[in-house]
Amino acid sequence: MARATVEAGDGFAVLGNHEYNAIAFHTLVPGTTDRWFRERSAKNLKQHQTTLDQLSASEMADAIAWFKTLPVALELDGIRVVHAAWRDEQIAVIHRSLETLGRFGAEFLAESERAGSELNAAVEDVLKGPELKLPVGRSIVDKAGHERDSVRVKWYEESAGRSYRGYHVGSDDVPDVAIEPAAVRGVTGYPADAPPVFVGHYWLTGTPVPLSANVACTDYSVAKGGKLVAYRWEGERVLSADKYHWVGNL
Repeated sequence: MARATVEAGDGFAVLGNHEYNAIAFHTLVPGTTDRWFRERSAKNLKQHQTTLDQLSASEMADAIAWFKTLPVALELDGIRVVHAAWRDEQIAVIHRSLETLGRFGAEFLAESERAGSELNAAVEDVLKGPELKLPVGRSIVDKAGHERDSVRVKWYEESAGRSYRGYHVGSDDVPDVAIEPAAVRGVTGYPADAPPVFVGHYWLTGTPVPLSANVACTDYSVAKGGKLVAYRWEGERVLSADKYHWVGNL
């Protein structure tokens, strides 16, 4: 449905982490016949299985080719759209890499999957949201049942004086201890005078409200029994809960 809307010229779409993961899952590492840029582990197969069940091989190839055409971020007339986090410098890194390495081909994926690379950090933050390492010895179990030693953070807010629990996006049992300044170096919040930005990704629950005066999320867990949510933007610089519309459970 989203693709048909885009191809009819009636809408826009941006790349998300699952589209990126699907591209990597179906792209062989050059010179190999059984290694893909996204490991075909039990965890990764489980995440992708419903798509594998629904699409034939030719349909999958067609979908992957379309995913590669999607922008990672959009600046439209007065608003911005990105899947997880608007980070100017990192979006620029991705754009430069797409130009120099190709659109999500083997060379791009090799660099974006290389731990510690500038492109890897950019893809992780823009498509999955900035994360913060928990104190040594601490971990949480996320909504999917995976143990994690890092948590997604409220990148649109300042981190100074915050605790891990207060700066975390979600409701996991995160330690209520002060964040060390060095742990959040580079996470500076989203400027209050910047254009409104719309994101998805965060699997929220409850009644939709803006995350801040100029940041709104429209992912309210529709695939897990939640709501299908939209925001009707009419030019305002300060976003309002009254502009949310949805169908589904409360």
